[in-house]
Amino acid sequence: MPISSLPLYRDSNQAVPARVEDLLHRMTLHEKAGLLFHTMVMIRPDGTWVSDPEQAPAAPPHTMVDALAMNHFSVLGATSPRQMAERHNELQDMAADTRLGIPVTLSTDPRHAFSNNPAAAMMAGPFSQWPESLGLAAAGDTDLVRRFADTVRLEYLAVGLRVALHPQIDLATEPRWARAGGTFGEDAELTSRLVSAYIEGLRGPGGTLGRDSVAAMVKHFPGGGPQKDGEDPHFPYGREQVYPGDRFDYHLQPFRAALAAGCTQVMPYYGMPVGTEHEEIAFGFNKGIISGLLRERLGFEGIVCTDWGLISDTEFMGHTVPARAWGAEHLSESERVRRALEAGVDQFGGEHRPELVVELVEAGLVTEDRVDASVRRLLSEKFHLGLFDERRHVDPAEAEETVGAAGFRAEGARAQRRAVTVLKNDGRLLPLSGRPRLYVEGVRPDAVAEYADLVDDPAHADLALLRVETPYEPRTGMFEQFFHAGRLDFAEDRLAEILAVLDKVPTVVAIDMDRPAVIPEIAARAGAVLALFGAADSALLDVVFGRAQAEGRLPFQLPRSMEQVRNGRSDVPQECSDPVFAFGDGLRLTD
Repeated sequence: MPISSLPLYRDSNQAVPARVEDLLHRMTLHEKAGLLFHTMVMIRPDGTWVSDPEQAPAAPPHTMVDALAMNHFSVLGATSPRQMAERHNELQDMAADTRLGIPVTLSTDPRHAFSNNPAAAMMAGPFSQWPESLGLAAAGDTDLVRRFADTVRLEYLAVGLRVALHPQIDLATEPRWARAGGTFGEDAELTSRLVSAYIEGLRGPGGTLGRDSVAAMVKHFPGGGPQKDGEDPHFPYGREQVYPGDRFDYHLQPFRAALAAGCTQVMPYYGMPVGTEHEEIAFGFNKGIISGLLRERLGFEGIVCTDWGLISDTEFMGHTVPARAWGAEHLSESERVRRALEAGVDQFGGEHRPELVVELVEAGLVTEDRVDASVRRLLSEKFHLGLFDERRHVDPAEAEETVGAAGFRAEGARAQRRAVTVLKNDGRLLPLSGRPRLYVEGVRPDAVAEYADLVDDPAHADLALLRVETPYEPRTGMFEQFFHAGRLDFAEDRLAEILAVLDKVPTVVAIDMDRPAVIPEIAARAGAVLALFGAADSALLDVVFGRAQAEGRLPFQLPRSMEQVRNGRSDVPQECSDPVFAFGDGLRLTD
């Protein structure tokens, strides 16, 4: 079709605001409402869509594109870059066949590290594998974070992912909080420095959001972390967010930095503020937080997307997942949508109910002008990302070459080693030399074989290496089982097992820390203590045997007791006066 006969919104030579207005005035209310919903699509291991309504996290993809006029989706699953690229193109073809041909925007939770929580992050799989955000914080290098985010950008672009549902810039000031592992730790200044670099890396060259960018949806405004008793507001018992130290503004600091760095999307958290000047209703419904604080006081003009599942109860894999409508439980689904729109929300995460918006407008309870304000923001992002133009489809062969490329994997592996944090090295036990007889727990025997001779009894070993996790209280719910919450100290019987090894042989204890561990006895009796924040066994062993240099420094302090944790104020960083290890602790094995 000649350019002169194209609708204005199809003409890439036109300015984005003009293209937005042209398209907006062509859209029906039904099409506008579809734009306001952003939910999941899932790819099976064989590369096909999960379309069975009994198994899919939402409606089948073709139903959401065709019947519901939706075009924002978060991708779950996928084991092959080619399959991801092919499914992306298939969705784009579906969208191209709709009346106006509005392209699809695909998003994802983090998928470049070791976490595997379907409600928060996916293991790297075919993507390059880096440390967790806590590990990037331990390394503390803005250039590293920028390179990491740039790698994420390039790998995402290759498979058609254009919105990162990250970074998570909450402050882990409540040590028990289950989502501390997705943060940059408890320090606002460090988090602010790193989020700026992160956004720059995702945006890519050019300095502004464009066709080669991935948009960052920073979360969780105005700062998750100060959760009552450390419980998470994914669940009813964790809905209260409290500020006994009056540090509400401290938790805002990273978001100020993100806005200054040019982030274009923000996600509020599930929690509801308790005991503050703000209304006690979940942040996604909270007009004082979204319109008053984020938009008016901080000047944010971009997209606000709720966290997943604020409106409707859902059935998923035989389980009922209640709406996280904390403080708005008494409202109907329609009333919750209205309340969120009045608060200033543009998009509903984890929902596929556009008919609710249509009904509200037709009943005169929400104006179409209010809907148009959100549609403008959402369309503008699509245009800036080049989705209407050359970035609509991706090349599956190029996806295979780019995702998990050798250079990306090598840099991720180096970053894993840099992020290892040496907290104790008694008598210069590390690095190990020669080929010792080594007793190990929690490390793959085949990984150890290159470095040492394995023995199955610490009494017969020259040294021991124990790799353990930060303790937690197991939960039984379908989603709850993925959230490590509760106590941070080892149960008496498990602690006794660890100490028995420490008393028999010089021992290196390496702790995978998704939360601060309470380890005074281990710290006192181990020969060496290492904190890991996303590291393969090979990365750990390279550090232990001196083949790589650990550079990490603790991104949070390690309390001395659970009593200290319970007595701490959930919004106050670095509160323990005598931690076992302090924020910023970290040794160099060459020192």
